[in-house]
Amino acid sequence: MFDLIVLGGGPGGYLAAERAGQAGLAVLLIEKDKLGGVCLNEGCIPSKTLLNGAKIYEYALHGKAYGVTVESARYDPAVAVKRKNKVVRGLVAGIKQQLKQHGVAVVSGEGQIISREPGRITVQAGNEQYSSRWLIIATGSEPVIPPITGIQEGLESGFVLTSREMLDLEQIPEQLVVIGGGVIGLEMASLYQSIGSQVAIVEMLDQLAGQADREQVGLLQRQLEKKGMQVFLQSRVSRVSGDGVEFQQDGETKWLNAEKILLSVGRRPRIRGIGLENIGVYTEKGRIVTDAQGRTNWPDVYAVGDVNGLWMLAHAAYREAEVAIASILGENDRMSYDAMPSVIYTQPELASVGLTADACREKGIPYLEVRLPMQYSGRFMAENAQAGGQIHLLVHPRRQILLGCHLLGSYASEIILTAGMMIEHQMPLSEIKKFIFPHPTVVEIIREAVFRLPETGTPAGDQPTDEHDSITGGKV
Repeated sequence: MFDLIVLGGGPGGYLAAERAGQAGLAVLLIEKDKLGGVCLNEGCIPSKTLLNGAKIYEYALHGKAYGVTVESARYDPAVAVKRKNKVVRGLVAGIKQQLKQHGVAVVSGEGQIISREPGRITVQAGNEQYSSRWLIIATGSEPVIPPITGIQEGLESGFVLTSREMLDLEQIPEQLVVIGGGVIGLEMASLYQSIGSQVAIVEMLDQLAGQADREQVGLLQRQLEKKGMQVFLQSRVSRVSGDGVEFQQDGETKWLNAEKILLSVGRRPRIRGIGLENIGVYTEKGRIVTDAQGRTNWPDVYAVGDVNGLWMLAHAAYREAEVAIASILGENDRMSYDAMPSVIYTQPELASVGLTADACREKGIPYLEVRLPMQYSGRFMAENAQAGGQIHLLVHPRRQILLGCHLLGSYASEIILTAGMMIEHQMPLSEIKKFIFPHPTVVEIIREAVFRLPETGTPAGDQPTDEHDSITGGKV
């Protein structure tokens, strides 16, 4: 009999098990594949390892602007994949060691919930059954496979790939078509465009990157297109075959040749086949419904990470795991999603936290906004001879607090936390202005933008352009 069983060993699952073990609980973690889940083994870490290599390669190709000439620069995908695998193995080994250190028992197998009664939940893995007082479901998500003619045959033949297979390619496809312009699709498109593929993205929506800041996404798209990438928005794929993709756009049927196709139209919570129906866990629209502590409709059953369908991000899963364990231990903690950062690791990076202008208008929230080119940062200018970027801040005119921050440029992934803390703690602009930012750093762009926001709630300033800073207001 355990205190806690954790079903799934991805970011939310293994961190929940680790935190519970640290607190002295008897913990069992059940994982059907590899510790670390999709994020560590076939997502976040592998993709960033490869993207960093592609960035170094781009620097080598364009080094003359910095006074550096590199003769015959060549990208070797086999070497890059080998290094990626080494990084992943090292991190998986670290997770195993951490779990062992905190006394967590780990079972390899596909877990299924069998029954629940007061004080006892039973889960089966293989031929064994295990019981515990609490259960955390952290089974993650799985790729969506749309009903497109030829997709299944393409997946079976290897002509169509998911992000999992793309991360193991040891040859660079001459022509790559990416179906889906979300986070994963954009990152893979950026990676392969950088290392030599001719890349085209076919996206059903009217913008890339889903609900990200529309203006920043537009700037990113233009930068990617300058590098030679093709982007087809409001386009629906109707058929794939052994040499390309057929899609519909503006009432026309179009065709793209492809050596490989990446299918990246999103992921869905993995709730099937884990026994939710055996104990009546409530689901809605394909996800497990949870409260602010991560509890399901049963107070001793929790769900964290992608399976709850709220924010399919590893760092969201980490925080949800900590909140769930705090609740189990009787501590007062709760989830807040108001300042959940998100990053797209393209070149340049796009990072966001808080509300977008579209979201403010939908919610009827008044806002002022300031846009500022990243060239206002001396460090950015020193390190970027070609790429541009922008910061887009939104502030509440009366309360004078930040509502959202959206960054396009180098180091955006590292900078966004600063703005997130300001939003989460509702820091007044007057206090933010007192912060001393190290100089020269790219994060100073936040300070520069804040000082261009008006002291009052009256929208003021120049009209926005791509070249100059501006302040505008908006309200529903």
